[in-house]
Amino acid sequence: TTSGDTVELVEESLDVNLLNNAVRLCIQGCPFLPGGVHLCEVQNHLVILLITGQTVHRLLLPHPARMYRSELITESQMQSVFTDIGKINFQDPSNYYVIPSVPGLASNSVASAAWLSSEGEALFALPSASGGIFVLKLPPHDMPGTVSIVELKQSSVVQRFLTGWMPNAIRGDCGPSDLPVSLSVHCLDHDAFLFALCQDHKLRMWSYKDQMCLMVADLMEFMPVSRDLRLAARTGYRLRLAFSQSLGLYLGVYMHTPKQGQFCVFQLVSTESNRYSLDHISSLFSSQETLVDFALTSAEIWALWHNEENETMVKYINFEQNVAGQWNQVFVQPLPDEEVTVRHNQDPRETYLEYLFTPGRFTNAAIQKALQVFSQGTEKYMDLTWDELKKEVTLAVESEFQGSLAEYECSLEEFWQLQVEFWSKFYACCLQYQEALSRPLALHLNPYTSMVCLLKKGSLSFLVPCSLVDHLYLLSNEHLLTEDDAAAFDDLEISRDVVCLVQCLRLIGDSVSMEMAFIMEMACSRLQPPEKAAEQILEDLIASDTENVMEEIQSKLQEVRNPIHAIGVLIREMDYETDADMERAHHLNVRMNLAQLYSSGTAVSVVCCGVGKIATIRFLICRDLLILQQLLLRLGDPMVFEGGQLLQSQQDLLHRTSPLLLSYYVIRWASQCLASDVPVDTLESNLQHLSVLELADTTVLTPHKLVSSPQTIVELFFHEVARRHIISRLFLQPNASLAETSLNWPQLVTAIVADFLPLLWPSNPGFLLPECLMGSCQYIQLQEYIRLLQPWCHVNRGSCCFMMGRCYLVLGEGHKALDCFCQAASEVGREEFLDRLIQPEEGEMISTPRLQYYNKV
Repeated sequence: TTSGDTVELVEESLDVNLLNNAVRLCIQGCPFLPGGVHLCEVQNHLVILLITGQTVHRLLLPHPARMYRSELITESQMQSVFTDIGKINFQDPSNYYVIPSVPGLASNSVASAAWLSSEGEALFALPSASGGIFVLKLPPHDMPGTVSIVELKQSSVVQRFLTGWMPNAIRGDCGPSDLPVSLSVHCLDHDAFLFALCQDHKLRMWSYKDQMCLMVADLMEFMPVSRDLRLAARTGYRLRLAFSQSLGLYLGVYMHTPKQGQFCVFQLVSTESNRYSLDHISSLFSSQETLVDFALTSAEIWALWHNEENETMVKYINFEQNVAGQWNQVFVQPLPDEEVTVRHNQDPRETYLEYLFTPGRFTNAAIQKALQVFSQGTEKYMDLTWDELKKEVTLAVESEFQGSLAEYECSLEEFWQLQVEFWSKFYACCLQYQEALSRPLALHLNPYTSMVCLLKKGSLSFLVPCSLVDHLYLLSNEHLLTEDDAAAFDDLEISRDVVCLVQCLRLIGDSVSMEMAFIMEMACSRLQPPEKAAEQILEDLIASDTENVMEEIQSKLQEVRNPIHAIGVLIREMDYETDADMERAHHLNVRMNLAQLYSSGTAVSVVCCGVGKIATIRFLICRDLLILQQLLLRLGDPMVFEGGQLLQSQQDLLHRTSPLLLSYYVIRWASQCLASDVPVDTLESNLQHLSVLELADTTVLTPHKLVSSPQTIVELFFHEVARRHIISRLFLQPNASLAETSLNWPQLVTAIVADFLPLLWPSNPGFLLPECLMGSCQYIQLQEYIRLLQPWCHVNRGSCCFMMGRCYLVLGEGHKALDCFCQAASEVGREEFLDRLIQPEEGEMISTPRLQYYNKV
């Protein structure tokens, strides 16, 4: 990202953790041009080309492939390409040049392009003051040579060097109507096509090698003709290119008028005689939002917007298939709540700290900046761990609060109120910085992996595909459902039923207040039946229904042809229960790209945030589905049950929905539950205990230090155990569903999440998560996990008892441990984990399973 004369560069990897991966460069007094940072990849180097208002620069960095020391990677960390950037001489004349005053840079220039030629020359294209384009060429970095400058002008196709310049008047030019407002380049083997979107609404294509204008296209032919557009400022015009080996070159143009914006997509067509033209593929219109950035592929447009409230929106559209021209919504991470609700029986400090430090809600940087301001800049808070930051925040807010108390005596009520006031003030500060830092500044689309990212100040957000059920539930009312949504399932009538059903759930969800939502949260936490909580919420909804929402829901229900069947389909879509135990993983002694695939902190965080997001949405869907089922039971209307379907069916569905809701509640809890930082000697001691039980191979234990952000137990589990199982299943087994070459991001991340959820699913026979928690000394977390499963999950009950016994033993409660171990004995021979526990050693006499169990314990 650039700001004035400063550029921030960050290298991210999904496979390894990078050291020294962020750098801030300042070229004093030389503000960067918009889009003036270009990255090129050659065999041995990454080349960064920088363009400022006065200078151009070439930075040579080692290629990431050269950073790998060997074919097999065993360490989880490596140096970033930026590690030695401090040794670069930025004033080296072979990699730096001052833009000359003749031809000179056009004032208020916003366009630029840069590329490397096949010979290794660095080329920079800029609008010239005289109204054309000039191209500045630096010789290859390892060869001597001089800088040359060429100007491309409509009035002549003759090359003009810096000698013999003529004034505009003599040359007969009519001013800068052909001044580019957006530039893009497409590289060929020994040439480069330069595309310029110009002030006069024309798109020009130049050959750099021949210095010839090969094509001029008037974009007015593709616009609703109006005087407004011809007179409109061209500052909102953008040009993007997308190349496909099979389909050729696509051009995407965005043109903005005061009333609307329009995208035009073209394909470049050439004839044998090297004549070029544009084939118009699609025109797409957008409303009055402000376009920040857009990216183009050979099938889609991805766009980043700001609306009138200055909120960020991301949308995409498949311009080949979407005849209706309807954009798809991308559900971006919402900002944290504007206010934190503190109940009178709650401690304000604990409530605010829990909310602030819940994983995924606030970044470390936002809290540190807020702390700096709140402490009035007295101290510099840098590189604090999550725990250190928590202590500093508590200290800062409490000292401010205590300072105000010294002035007068107050009652307990006033004391509580004052505490809320100070914590609320600090929270507002955090919120302000979180909003600023999480604001997307640009889109990044990788054409090779189809990965789409949002670039933010100092961070990156990855877009992951949204499942159909979640998509339908999150869809806002103004987005009408397309035919694609309506035909979601094989049977069109079932699809329509499910779509109507989810719309009913959305109506319920929008009506559930915070107080009502709290009823269900407390029921799950206190191990009370969710059905009862849903019944209570329904009664509250009916009592407070001033806008006839219940009537609207009943009316929408009439459109559902077969509610019982639709609910069954929805439940099946969200259920990850499997009968088979997932095969245990083999060691990934393969090439680095699989052994380390998605093992970096960034990748682990992305996958686990995705799972946490799914669990959060599905919990709400299940909650609203329980409320709707209670409404159906209450209605008991033959019209709704079509032919008076059996009440039993409805009761069965209710009892299937309840464990589904509780499963997602547990996964959501685990996605937010922090792992404890365990000393290495404790881990080693634990390993010795487990080796007696022959369970030491359960997890590959690596001590983890919680640095800039906390690690949740789901992240710990994915990193230490689940990732190995998933990658092994997806790539290495005979019936593997993905080829080793298949690294398409949407496909791969969807497959990983789909394989990860069954490993987390409480009622599946696999027992890997509790094993991982035990192996990593996460005893408090393991106890809470088992407590949440106890009343309703009937799978692995004996294994859970054994785990609880192990926890009690470590925590010094031997009598409780003994009870648990005895209870677990009754399930020996029935559960996979307990069966592994009693595997006889070589030469050992085989006795009864229960006797073997007692011998081990």
